[in-house]
Amino acid sequence: MPRHGFYLIAITFLSFVSTAALGQTKLDLWYHGANNPAERAEIELIVNEFNSSQHEWQVVMQSFFEQGYNSSVSASAARGHLPDILDVDLPALPNWVWQGYIQPLPIDASLADTFLPSTIGTWNGSLYSLGLWEAAFALVARRSVLERHGVRIPSHTQPWSAAEFDQALLQLQASGAFDHSLDLGVVQRGEWYSYAFGSFLKSFGGDLINRETYLSSQGVLNGDAGLDFGNWWHSLFDRNLAAGLDQTLEDRAKGFLDGRYAIRLSGNWETPALLREFGDDLLILPPPDMGTGPVIGAGSWQFAVSAFSEHPDGAAAFIQFAAQPRNLITLSDALGIIPPTKEAAEASLLYGSNGALTAFYDLARDYGHVRPQFPGYVVAAKVFERALVDIAGGADPKVALDAAADDIDADIRRNNGYTN
Repeated sequence: MPRHGFYLIAITFLSFVSTAALGQTKLDLWYHGANNPAERAEIELIVNEFNSSQHEWQVVMQSFFEQGYNSSVSASAARGHLPDILDVDLPALPNWVWQGYIQPLPIDASLADTFLPSTIGTWNGSLYSLGLWEAAFALVARRSVLERHGVRIPSHTQPWSAAEFDQALLQLQASGAFDHSLDLGVVQRGEWYSYAFGSFLKSFGGDLINRETYLSSQGVLNGDAGLDFGNWWHSLFDRNLAAGLDQTLEDRAKGFLDGRYAIRLSGNWETPALLREFGDDLLILPPPDMGTGPVIGAGSWQFAVSAFSEHPDGAAAFIQFAAQPRNLITLSDALGIIPPTKEAAEASLLYGSNGALTAFYDLARDYGHVRPQFPGYVVAAKVFERALVDIAGGADPKVALDAAADDIDADIRRNNGYTN
């Protein structure tokens, strides 16, 4: 036998003996962030620390690219297999429960009492998932730009009204200094539309679905408030106030930095780069109050126990370990993400009382609204995106929203109200 072959067998044998001696049972974990090396590395550190902290369980992580992650979960479940621990985006959680992918999280629910509501995944009164972070977005602008053009700087408790926001955009556009007053990031298709733009709809008083019954979109997406939102959305592009469907990814990345856009809708994960560029001149502003109060989207990726797991107690033990305050603080400091608890936020570098991104924690706490929690959301979000793209391209808002409400209701009927 070749010498290297002997060593390979010996190493494999020693690894097996080591694991067996520890008595560790293997737990598979699927994670969506293969294309985010920094985040993946931090999760791997938590996995390694958990494995070293006890002798009963050994978590083995497999990373997927986010774009294909959900379809990989669905395809694997159809073949009768899922890992012990799943990474789930909160808006998809009710659908995954309905599909039978995940089971209630077997931990004391009171352990989540200090977490932001949007970092806890519940459905029909049961706890299913727990998040290690939250995400939030805000309007960002430069203080010098707003002051130069006579635009009032809003505060967390005194945001722009709908009329003020419109007037600010008109003043900035009339100055001739910008390609567009506003960058909403319409080039970012997918969940961004429901997460970010659905929040404006909610602030108008509309929604994707009637949240009392979750059986119809009629009158909430295409009612008076929904139509007011649709007309406003159309007007942003019709008046050239917002960057439109011809926006490129490069425009989105560099337009605000280059001074071509005056105000940008920006996530907390993007803002550190803007702070490095503009320092104290950068403002993190609340969204405008379009009639029923400021609203931002809420709910990010969380860990859950697969319904296929034979070791839910071990999977839950890992999730509890990962959700310790020290891990929440470390993740925030390393990645710039929002800690899910007040304790962790106050101890973090960026979200404490003097942190550069504290405003995002305040926005998540005070103005965060989770997207509609029902199994048909995954379809409704795509229908909503299509309607907004059509309206931005010039379609009649009423026609587009009526069609969207019809399509959402048709999906609910096809699935018997998602009741079985």
